[in-house]
Amino acid sequence: MSAQLDISDSSLSDPDRSGRRRRSLLRLGAAGVVAIAVGMIWMTNAWLTERFTETTRVRTELRLALYTGNIISELQRTSVVPLLLARDPVLTSALETRDFSKTSAALITAREDVSAASIRLLDTEGRVVGATNRNLIGTSYAEEPFFVEAMRSRETIFTAGTRQGVGTEFDYSRALISDGKVAGVIVVEAELSKFERSWAGISDAVAVTDSEGRIILTTEPKWRGLAISEALAARSAPNAIERALQATADWANEPPDAYLQGQAVMRTETRIPFRGWRMVAFTSYESVREKVNAVLAMEIMGFAILLAAGFYLISRRARVQSLAYRRESAELRALNARLSREIAEREKVQKDLAVAEQTLAQSSKLAALGEMSAAVSHELNQPLAAMKTYLAGARLLLQRSRAEEALSSFQRIDDLIERMGAITRQLKSYARKGGEAFEPVDLKAAISSALAMMEPQLKAKTVRITRVLPRGRVMVMADRIRLEQVIINLLRNALDATKGQKAPEIELILATGETAVLSVRDNGPGITDLDKLFEPFWTTKKPGEGTGLGLAISSSIVSDFGGRLTAHNAEGGGAVFEMQLPLISDQTVPSKGVKAAE
Repeated sequence: MSAQLDISDSSLSDPDRSGRRRRSLLRLGAAGVVAIAVGMIWMTNAWLTERFTETTRVRTELRLALYTGNIISELQRTSVVPLLLARDPVLTSALETRDFSKTSAALITAREDVSAASIRLLDTEGRVVGATNRNLIGTSYAEEPFFVEAMRSRETIFTAGTRQGVGTEFDYSRALISDGKVAGVIVVEAELSKFERSWAGISDAVAVTDSEGRIILTTEPKWRGLAISEALAARSAPNAIERALQATADWANEPPDAYLQGQAVMRTETRIPFRGWRMVAFTSYESVREKVNAVLAMEIMGFAILLAAGFYLISRRARVQSLAYRRESAELRALNARLSREIAEREKVQKDLAVAEQTLAQSSKLAALGEMSAAVSHELNQPLAAMKTYLAGARLLLQRSRAEEALSSFQRIDDLIERMGAITRQLKSYARKGGEAFEPVDLKAAISSALAMMEPQLKAKTVRITRVLPRGRVMVMADRIRLEQVIINLLRNALDATKGQKAPEIELILATGETAVLSVRDNGPGITDLDKLFEPFWTTKKPGEGTGLGLAISSSIVSDFGGRLTAHNAEGGGAVFEMQLPLISDQTVPSKGVKAAE
């Protein structure tokens, strides 16, 4: 029976093995198809990109040849016009007789016949006496190159100059000779700007440079007067991120020659057989990519259909697993809902606990205020008694007409009133609830404020206070009121611990390093149970003298500030409480403290 059982077990395991083998083969087949597809697409893209790029470059070169021919033809045709007009007896006679009433009309007719941009007639002083644009009559061109060089030569002169806000002006000028003397100069402007308008609708960008490399004709108005490198720098990709994205989009292209308006372009250049001029065209790769992408899309579609069939076979088993996953997902959602409810309840408990802690802290502060009330009352009675004495003395001084001495008494009264106000302000700020508005606080100032608030109690018990503080400020991030509350609690504990001492002493040491550390040491009997020290409602005081909440609340406040409150017994006797808080500024320089005794 055991043998039969073994045979049945092996027969049951064979389908599982064959199923796993079949799924493995399908995965390997899919991976092979993907690898073949990637290789073929890569090779096809590289071959088609190279082919279509070359075709585009050849087409651009042919277009540049056509543009070059148009420019040369226009220049040659315009160069003849000054020679013909220089021999016109009507213009020569007008210059001799100074009668220019019909000159502009004759020039307008001539411009329409030869299709020139403009024609101007200048006298020997360089002043326009006739022009196709009548607004220019009277304008002086005495210092322009086309006038100066024409006056010096008997040949036709070509000049190219920039007109502000218009573009580049291409002029042919020639002197008019009458009786062997120069009577004037005729200037004919070649109409080359029309080519810029026609190029703009066909090519991405076209520019013509002179022999010095400066752009004189272009489809980009901002390029005029710049070198090609300067123009490309002014119109390159806006920033490195966009250029990186552009390079990623054009991953299949050849390395671009330049970037135009953030787009990769190829550069094609040809020579114009005129005064060293050159023509440069920039063509984008968009047409190349459109053609290549059309072929690649067909290849990708074929491979996608093949892969879809393979994935359909694999997904059949995935459907069964998906049903199981859905059931498990429903169970997980139910569990997640229960956990969410428990988390919400826990957060509510934590919030209630925080409110309770703040209430306990306020109660502790009010209890401390009650203890300090008798000493404060005594502290206020002294200024009141002194004020009464000063008022009586001032009355006598005024009766005896000693006003200056009476004013001195009034000044002392004002000082006493200021002292009483300071005492009441400290009590008011201590009784106020601390907020959560943390701000930079000078720990030295907080210590001074706490000592000032405890001054009545400290004087009543004759305690020697020793302070060791750094010279500079010690800045920490805290709530000033709550920080002073912690220091006052530590001082009160130290004061209570020294009740039975003949010479009670309390020492405050503030040190700075990686953190700010405030140590409060007393010469009392020390602490018997350090483990329970910061637990709520645990106290060593007699019933009715303390609630056991002061140190627990102080530890919680210091933790909120990102610090730590610890305690230990000193080697020479007494207890030491240390409050560590993180520094927030480099302005404090650790230095030896200045010791002061009170």
